[in-house]
Amino acid sequence: MDFTVIVCTYNRCQNLTSCLRALAAQSGVERLAWEVLVVDNNSADDTPAVVERLARELPIDVRCVREPQQGLNHARNCGVRSSSSRYFTFVDDDIRVSPQWLASLHDAFSRNDADAVGGRIHLDPSIALPPWVVPGSETAGFLGYQDFGDETFRMDGRDKYPFGGNMSFHRRVVDRIGLFDTRLGRKGEGRKRGELFKGAETDYFHRLAAARPECRIFYEPRAIVYHRVQQFQLHQRYFLTIHFNAGFQKALYDARPFNRRALGIPLFLYPQLTRAMGRYLSLLVTRGPNRAFRQLMTVGHFLGTMAGYRSARRGAV
Repeated sequence: MDFTVIVCTYNRCQNLTSCLRALAAQSGVERLAWEVLVVDNNSADDTPAVVERLARELPIDVRCVREPQQGLNHARNCGVRSSSSRYFTFVDDDIRVSPQWLASLHDAFSRNDADAVGGRIHLDPSIALPPWVVPGSETAGFLGYQDFGDETFRMDGRDKYPFGGNMSFHRRVVDRIGLFDTRLGRKGEGRKRGELFKGAETDYFHRLAAARPECRIFYEPRAIVYHRVQQFQLHQRYFLTIHFNAGFQKALYDARPFNRRALGIPLFLYPQLTRAMGRYLSLLVTRGPNRAFRQLMTVGHFLGTMAGYRSARRGAV
């Protein structure tokens, strides 16, 4: 098997038909041996029946495994362990791949002897974005958008790396750094504060870059996918929650010693929070709430970081 396309899903069987049909419409893959592996992350809906029906209807190899342990990284790891292909790639159930997507990924791996490859992630054009999300901006990136232009280049795995909606790996990466950290990443549907965690792929690429400084991670612009954003993700509360949780999670697992603390929080965070709040208030007055919202997200990140250090300190006592 050359390629396994791993689709991790939880209680979103309504997305699977269009997701898998787009995969079935791939072109230029006639010489590839590839499969689609749906990882059912303990869904309570009709996911097994939908996958079974699609496996009969579609002209591609589709199979399904069940991962009872809740969490996106548990599902990702299950998909990796349940496959034996040379390359594996992850597709969310709300992603629609373009017709040349898989062929472009395989070409990028073969041409560059790549450890990992990522492509463009565009937002589904049928989705109406709120006024505080500018198309193509950094804020759109928090909805999964990623586009580095028309040229292939080598990414460093630290400042630039593929996003989770369009990332692929050579199996040798697992031999070198292991699987995804199951403490990180989204749990459940990602609608509640305790479920909505990002950064799992960031951690994985950082680990790869640290373990192998000469790692070969490439951006392939021809590998395009489209993310159909869920409606609950288009509210400011969603953006603020992922930023608060990102700060909380980072601080919770930070093992560095800080001798100067107040209320369990490193002292340097207090002036940083004050400056961030000052910038937000200034932007709010001069540019309005839509333009100031990105800075409010930064304030939320600092608050989450402080909460994470406090929580870790209480757990250590």
